[in-house]
Amino acid sequence: MIGFIDILNKFPLIFKFVKFTIVGGTTFFIDIGLTYFTKEKFGIHKLLANAVGYITAALVNFFWNKFWTFHNQEANFGIQLLKFGFIASGALALSTGLIYILNEKLRINFYVSKLVAVLLVMFYNFVMNSLFTFRQ
Repeated sequence: MIGFIDILNKFPLIFKFVKFTIVGGTTFFIDIGLTYFTKEKFGIHKLLANAVGYITAALVNFFWNKFWTFHNQEANFGIQLLKFGFIASGALALSTGLIYILNEKLRINFYVSKLVAVLLVMFYNFVMNSLFTFRQ
């Protein structure tokens, strides 16, 4: 009988996506925690607080994905970080736009809106980082 790990090993892209999702789920808690803390405790505007949480989590995400998800050995670290930053900036713009629409226009709770945005933007992040940032 074929086990779960055997299946993942036969389909490396799926295995990478599972690992990417684990990293993303973990860094989501960093993102949501910092967003909550800066918004609720410091009174920073919710969209700026979203950016603080997102950027911090994105940096952690970069290192975990580089070394664990993609096992990337790219020597030119600075160029790779710039690529990641460019993609993350696009993801932040998408995320912020979705949060704005869901929260301000549709009146969905801010944190529910953020969760929906993270889940939708995750696919953009995986495809773009697979193709451009961590391509080997």
